[in-house]
This record gives sequence, structure tokens and C-alpha cells, in this order.
Amino acid sequence: MFLTRETLIRSFKMMLTLTLAVLAALLLWHLYNYYTYAPQTRDGKLRADIVPIATDEAGRVDSVVVEDGEMVEKGQLLFTIDKVRLRNALAQAEAAIATARATLRSAEREARRYAALDGVVSAQDRDTRQAEAEEARARFTQAIADRDLARINLERAEVRSPVNGIVTNFQLRPGVYANAGQPVMSLVDRDSYYVSGYFEETKLAQIHQGLHARIRLMGDDRLLEGHVVGVASAINDSERSTDAGTLLADVKPTFSWVRLAQRVPVRIAIDRVPEGVMLVAGRTVTVTLDGADKEIYPDE
Repeated sequence: MFLTRETLIRSFKMMLTLTLAVLAALLLWHLYNYYTYAPQTRDGKLRADIVPIATDEAGRVDSVVVEDGEMVEKGQLLFTIDKVRLRNALAQAEAAIATARATLRSAEREARRYAALDGVVSAQDRDTRQAEAEEARARFTQAIADRDLARINLERAEVRSPVNGIVTNFQLRPGVYANAGQPVMSLVDRDSYYVSGYFEETKLAQIHQGLHARIRLMGDDRLLEGHVVGVASAINDSERSTDAGTLLADVKPTFSWVRLAQRVPVRIAIDRVPEGVMLVAGRTVTVTLDGADKEIYPDE
């Protein structure tokens, strides 16, 4: 039997198709392993600590010395509260100290005088004068504490940054009344940036503390570097709730045929940021941990 030219061409096409199908199957298998088990995720977020700024004392905002988007250093003045009332409170506290001091001296003199009249005045009178002296001493100590508090309130009228931060979403203006303890502005802590990578639970076996991480911000090809700090200890179970009447577990009886892997937050510290990269909390990032490439290139 002789092989014709048409037979050879047909055989070659079949072999080529089979080879391409095998290569495609291998590629799909490696891609499946990569996206299913490799320690990488495109579902990550750049995070930072947000510091709400509030005043210790209620009052009218007297001056604002920063602007929206401005970088501030720790201890830098942000804004001030009207000090007129606070200065008056300090003056009153100092006057109260003078009054308490005079009262204390008088009470101590009376206590010493009665103590020297042993046998002339009754013991009850001596005890009464001694108690009055102790009460006067307590009132004097209280007056000093009130004066120190008034000084603290006056100092805290100048609100300063507690961190190296960035002023964000800032709308505070002079003349606004600020309530004590109610935030009037926010700072993004520049020293607190980190990445939360949401990895499928099938990848957790390859993730451990200290593992080197490569980070890419969406829309930016420059590479950031970091390391794994830790893995979240718990996530919410959406299939289970508590029955209000019995306090027993109320598990939904439904079961979907396609079970998606749960995503577990992994905290990643940032070690190196290329110059010029803009860090904005909330940006989407892709995280690739060491060992992820082995799912694509298992022999390397």
C-alpha cells in the first residue's frame, strides 16, 4: 500500500490538530491550577488607617491652617478653637486656687491654736478644727487640679495632628461650631498603608507569615513589594444564622451544585514603593506571592 500525497497531508493535519489539542489541554490544566491553587489574587485592596480628628472642648472654630489633600506631619497645627472662654476658665481656676490657699492657711492656724490649748478647750473642738483644716487642704488640692485641667483645655484648643497624615475630604471652615468628641475632619495615616488580599481558601495551604509578595496597582505597571503579616482568623458564615426563638443554629437547607471557594483576607505589609507611585486607600491591587509561578512552570 502506497501513501499518496493526499494521505500524508491528511495525516499531518490530524497529528497537528491532536498536538495542538494536547498543548491546549496542558495549558488549560496549568491555568486551572494557577487560578485555583497558586497563591495569587486579583481581588485585593490598598488600605490605610483613617484617623478622625475631634476637639476635647466644644467651641467655635477660630482658624484653619490646612487644606484638603495637604500632607501634614505629626504635631503640626490643624485648626484652633476660640480661646476667649477657655482663658476665662483658666483665670477663674487660678482665682479659686488663691481663695482655697487663703482658706487653708486660716484653717491650719486655727487647728494649731486649738491643739496648743490642750486642757482648755474640749477634744471635740480640737477635732473639729483639725477636720476643717483637712477639708480646706482637700479643696486646695481640688482647685489645683481644676487649674491644671483648665490649662490642658486651653492647650487643646490648638488641635494638632497625631500622625503623619494626609488631610482628606476636608470641609471645615472658620466659624463652624465644633462639639467635643465629634470628628470634624479625617487624616489618612501615611505610615499605615497595607494591602488586604482576598485569597480563595484553596490557596491558604501555600500562604504563611513572612512570605514575599509582589503587588501591582490597577492601572500602574510599577511593582510594589511586601510580605505577608497574617491571615484572618474568621470570616462570616452566610449559610448559618441564629433562630431568635430557640437561639439554635438555623442552617439554610439549600445546596448549589457549583460551590465557590470562600475568600479569606490576608494582610500584607508594604516594604517598597517605587518613586512616584500614588497610594490611594481603596485602590484595587493584584497580589502574587512567592511560589505562584510554580503552578505555571512546575519544573523551574
